[in-house]
Amino acid sequence: MSGKLMAAVSATVLLWAMPALAEGELHIYNWGNYTNPKLIEKFEKQYNVKVTLDDYDSNETMLSKVRAGNSGYDIVVPSDYTVKIMVDEGLLEKTEPNAMPNGKNIDPRFVDVYWDKGRHYSVPWQYGTTAFAVDTAKYKGDINTLAILFNPPEELKGRINMLDDITVVMHAAERYAGVPRCGADKANLKKINDILTAAKPAWKTFSYDTLGKMVSGDVDVTQTWSGASYRIRQKRPTTIYALPKEGLDGWMDNVAVLKGAKNLENAKLFQDFVMAPENAALISDFAGFDSGIAGSHQFMSKDLASSPELNPPAGSPVPEFVPPCPAAVVEIYNKIWTNLRK
Repeated sequence: MSGKLMAAVSATVLLWAMPALAEGELHIYNWGNYTNPKLIEKFEKQYNVKVTLDDYDSNETMLSKVRAGNSGYDIVVPSDYTVKIMVDEGLLEKTEPNAMPNGKNIDPRFVDVYWDKGRHYSVPWQYGTTAFAVDTAKYKGDINTLAILFNPPEELKGRINMLDDITVVMHAAERYAGVPRCGADKANLKKINDILTAAKPAWKTFSYDTLGKMVSGDVDVTQTWSGASYRIRQKRPTTIYALPKEGLDGWMDNVAVLKGAKNLENAKLFQDFVMAPENAALISDFAGFDSGIAGSHQFMSKDLASSPELNPPAGSPVPEFVPPCPAAVVEIYNKIWTNLRK
């Protein structure tokens, strides 16, 4: 190893060995009700960095603000497909999380992912699946089928909430129909449209407030996310998260640094910070999802770490992480969705 190379390596090691010298600010833009205050307090204290946190309600809201420029944020937390879009558009800094001290903690399953192969831009925040939850006190039959949503039994008709999310609803209908995700075949798309149109009278609402809908008793079934189902179950214990035989969506939200971030070094520190298992567990304990960080379960609450939502039984369907659909397919999706939401 040359003297210059040794000096460079030593300098890098020294930089990571002296985190207490960090100071200044960090501006985070994350989903609402998704950031454990204890995590932020710990980061601020450990690095003497003042953190400000704003929230958004969708990837599209965040992306629109970032594209407009001068957002003032350093950190964003995009979902998998949005990371891919942002990398392709040059909106993210190449921070090389895979080379950070805690990069070794990324679960091997989530290193070579389609949205950031090798982890050059982003680190796991939370991951889970999207399916649906059913109050089994209201329905005693098999819930592990998408027929619950698209051809429901009489006792569940009018008692179903669907996510107000075009992609989630379309992918679920595609699985129920047995056709590929993001397919452009017109006959298949007509089949999807017919399934949705026929099912709509059995649905009560379209809403992201799945916790509120279920806990209030407004509905007995809701499309939702694995972690949200865990939180619902704490309030409505007879609720079970379905693992439909036709398949389900997998997703991951990721910590990424915006191109030109004013507080770049502090943003990199935050990426490394959340890859420490004990810090990843803080996020999970608050949000109710798994972390994508190996070793984090031992630091989570026992109830969450052992929950069925985080530990699906052997033989359960493997979650499908679906890349963004082609623009031509999205255009048809939008037409179907607009008609459905009339």
